[in-house]
Amino acid sequence: MTVRLLESLTTTGALDDAFSDAALLSAMLRFEAALARAAAGAGLVPISVADAIAAIPVDAFDPAALARGARTSGTIATAFVEALTARIQTAAPAAAPFVHLGATSQDVVDTALVLCLTRACAIIARDHGRLAAALRRLSSQHRETLMLARTLLQPAAPTTFGLTAAGWFAATSRSFAALSAAAREAFVVQFGGAAGTLAALGPHGLAVARELARELELGCPDAPWHAHRERMGALVASCGVYTGSLGKIARDVALLMQFEVAEAAEPGGGSSAMPHKRNPGGCAVVLAAATRMPGLVSAFLSGMVQEHARAVGGWQAEASTVASAVQACGSAVAAAADLIEGLSIDPDRMRRNMESTRGVVFAERAMGLLAPSMGREAARRAIAAAVDAASAGDATFGAALRSNPAAAAALSANLSSLDVPEAFLGSAEAFRRRLLGEDHE
Repeated sequence: MTVRLLESLTTTGALDDAFSDAALLSAMLRFEAALARAAAGAGLVPISVADAIAAIPVDAFDPAALARGARTSGTIATAFVEALTARIQTAAPAAAPFVHLGATSQDVVDTALVLCLTRACAIIARDHGRLAAALRRLSSQHRETLMLARTLLQPAAPTTFGLTAAGWFAATSRSFAALSAAAREAFVVQFGGAAGTLAALGPHGLAVARELARELELGCPDAPWHAHRERMGALVASCGVYTGSLGKIARDVALLMQFEVAEAAEPGGGSSAMPHKRNPGGCAVVLAAATRMPGLVSAFLSGMVQEHARAVGGWQAEASTVASAVQACGSAVAAAADLIEGLSIDPDRMRRNMESTRGVVFAERAMGLLAPSMGREAARRAIAAAVDAASAGDATFGAALRSNPAAAAALSANLSSLDVPEAFLGSAEAFRRRLLGEDHE
């Protein structure tokens, strides 16, 4: 892992490797070798050209020199092709004139980025698999674990932690499916030559493009996409949505970890100053990614308005934005998988927190039971009085209602179960099973 310390929360070791200088240069070499093989198949170049390119090691290139060259030409590809051609000129002079035949700088850079993305998205998929499995287990284990649902950060009504975890599972599963679909659309070769017509290859352009795509195990689009960036934009945007779904989990867990709530705890980390603390470290990594992602998505979308057949500025800003977005997304899912795999739940604390409301969370149920016989206004007054009594500590909400003769009579058969949370879960279990894909009509 070569990432700088300042960027340590923005990626993982595996993702850093996927976008490293060595990975990008290797992908560029793969493009040039595959192009030579495809051109050789069309009879345009000797097959020895591909062999000569394939023999060049990645460490033959000086990333610092390529970066300096990019400052002048606006792309790393120009300096790369010059360095590659010079190496071939020394090792196999007859092959040198055929290097990069018919291609343009954007072809090699775009395709190399796509190759790096295929590796990165496979890493994200593995971590998503871990997360999905852990969330499914968590939901099943806690299908009967009662907790407070909270709306606007205030106690609302009873629910189950199993339903909460199933909601996390479903949201991340839907957004990951969208990410995967966008990735499949984006994993296509870029090959259009100087102006997107492959004119330098005469009548062989499309055949060479198809063979190039086959060699690289990428899709072959209907035409080059030099200034049409919607596929890549959809990938970046879907990374943003997926990361937002992961951030939702992290925000909920961090709130449940607060000392005053203490219903859940992730493995977390310590404090440099306060030995007693167990900080939500995994949540912090996920939320850091979720905080950065909207800006990255916005930057990409801003660069999509590109000029004619080749952009000036928009495209040049794109590769680093895409790499940053995908790495932020991958950092978030890796951290989310770790924190969910290590998450501990305290069912007793969840019940105690519910009981600490002194039953006022059953006011909605009481209204549904009282209004049909008492009328809504009379029921509202009885419930308000019971809430006041519970808030003052004079009695629980249920006891206060039971002491009201009119309310007690209206409750009749439901008198004893009024403040039993298990009796006020509605369709929670049905929804949980549906979110997990276990019960669809």
